[in-house]
Amino acid sequence: MGAFFAKSSKKTAPSRITDHDKAVLQLKQQRDRLKQYQKRIELQLENDRLLAKKCLQQGRKDRAKLLLRKKKYQESMLTNADKQLDNLEKLAADLEFAQVEMRVLDGLKQGNAALKKVHEMLDINEVERIMDETREGIEKQQEIDAILTDALTPQDEEDVLAELDALEAEEDGVQLPEVPTEILPPVDEAAAEEKAETKAISSKTKKVLVEA
Repeated sequence: MGAFFAKSSKKTAPSRITDHDKAVLQLKQQRDRLKQYQKRIELQLENDRLLAKKCLQQGRKDRAKLLLRKKKYQESMLTNADKQLDNLEKLAADLEFAQVEMRVLDGLKQGNAALKKVHEMLDINEVERIMDETREGIEKQQEIDAILTDALTPQDEEDVLAELDALEAEEDGVQLPEVPTEILPPVDEAAAEEKAETKAISSKTKKVLVEA
């Protein structure tokens, strides 16, 4: 007894079938019944036609005429059944489409509610403040980059470019020659000019001898 009351006290889960679903189901059941009714009428029509033909062969003309009248009446009923079937199918389709529209509207409703919550969490002033801070951070970084760029000498820039080329060469697997670190001795300008004049005189002497 205790187990029985314990089971009966449990709440049953709510049914997921709505009244809308039940209405569509009933319409489809009526449609199926009409189709079965049409099949029976069509079969009866064929039987009456064959029976009327048989009665004519037996000379029972009145009986054949009565069967044909019955057949004619059943044909009119079949026509009405076709109309009712069309109405049922159209109504069932309209109900199913209305259900789809309700689901779409429900989805839009939930989406709008979620979007509203997001908008409540996002304050316009807070968004503007964040954007201003981001803009100020970018401008400050640009100023720092400009200061660092101006602080470098032309020689520093060349060293940076050389180091950059070396890094790119390492990535490409190319071994660049090392830059000499020893300072070359200064060139004596007077000695260089004297050497150039001697070379020029020697060239002229060779030219004169060739012409002679």
